[in-house]
Amino acid sequence: MVGRVLLTGGNGFVGAHILEQLLAKGFQVRSVVRSQAKAEQVHSDHPNAGSKLDFFIVPDITTAGAFNEAVKSTPPFDTIIHTASPFLYSAANDNLDFLNPALLGTTEILKSTKSFAPEVKRVIITSSFAAVIDASVPEDAGKIYTSEDWNPVSWDEALTLDKAWAYRASKKFAEKAAWDFLRNEKPHFDLVTFNPPMVYGPLRHSVSKITDLNQSNARIWNLFINSSKDAELPPNGLYIFADVRDLAYAHVQAALLPEASNRRFIFSRSQVSSQEISDILRENLPELAERTPIGRPGTKSLHKGAYDADSTLVKDVLKIRFRSVESTFVDLAKQLLEFERQGRHDRKVGY
Repeated sequence: MVGRVLLTGGNGFVGAHILEQLLAKGFQVRSVVRSQAKAEQVHSDHPNAGSKLDFFIVPDITTAGAFNEAVKSTPPFDTIIHTASPFLYSAANDNLDFLNPALLGTTEILKSTKSFAPEVKRVIITSSFAAVIDASVPEDAGKIYTSEDWNPVSWDEALTLDKAWAYRASKKFAEKAAWDFLRNEKPHFDLVTFNPPMVYGPLRHSVSKITDLNQSNARIWNLFINSSKDAELPPNGLYIFADVRDLAYAHVQAALLPEASNRRFIFSRSQVSSQEISDILRENLPELAERTPIGRPGTKSLHKGAYDADSTLVKDVLKIRFRSVESTFVDLAKQLLEFERQGRHDRKVGY
């Protein structure tokens, strides 16, 4: 039975797709955003939502009691989906600028839900594969990650290592805090978390220019589309990926299916290499013949024993059927080329 959902981050890359699919299923949704301008943008992106969509503005999701009023509703919420990220990588001055906001952005919504939203049955949190991956495992060790795996970084290491380590650690400690809250506070709701790796696919939210792209899609624009056929094949990013539309569907399924209760899902479609992405784009989009690096077509650019993830839980519990690798990258590339034709082109995108 569909119900009422509070969604944070509905103006973001993943959140916008979740919002679209929730509305299509008939859910009533409150979108929590940081400003009135963002609320107006989300409203314009979903013009047919009507009374099924309302908004609540929370300027800073890390402040004490930030969600106290947002979680109150008549009729009450039965599900909360938390996708919002409280900071930008470029804005961090030191490692605590990663760690503390991530922790507070997660724990504040849990505290408010426990205190002020007694009808909520489930909280769904979008975490990250960064909370899972163990950087000390050799990349050719044949590691298959499961929901039992955690990034082993310690708090002391997170404070002293570089920003990339601190970012990954922030995802781990934020998600750990959610599971600790469930165990220690024993709230009236259960918990579901998702740990996606690189997330690619077309945008559902509005962007005024290509520089507004999320990090993963910016990588495709910079290295595979806004390039040249003779350029060096880009290095492989994370070896596994998800399509944003499949990930959004999984969130909706988690809101609907009782058997998702207290599950942690590594949400990965499959491995993908830079050579495979290049081959797909060049084979399906003739206009990229001079723009996408050729590399060595048909070869494997992932080494033997490259890590992977076990998606059994995703398939068995959430009934996910992943779309093709081709559709992810072709649909995205077509959209980015259309942005370029519309003049939303700024050469290189920072990521």
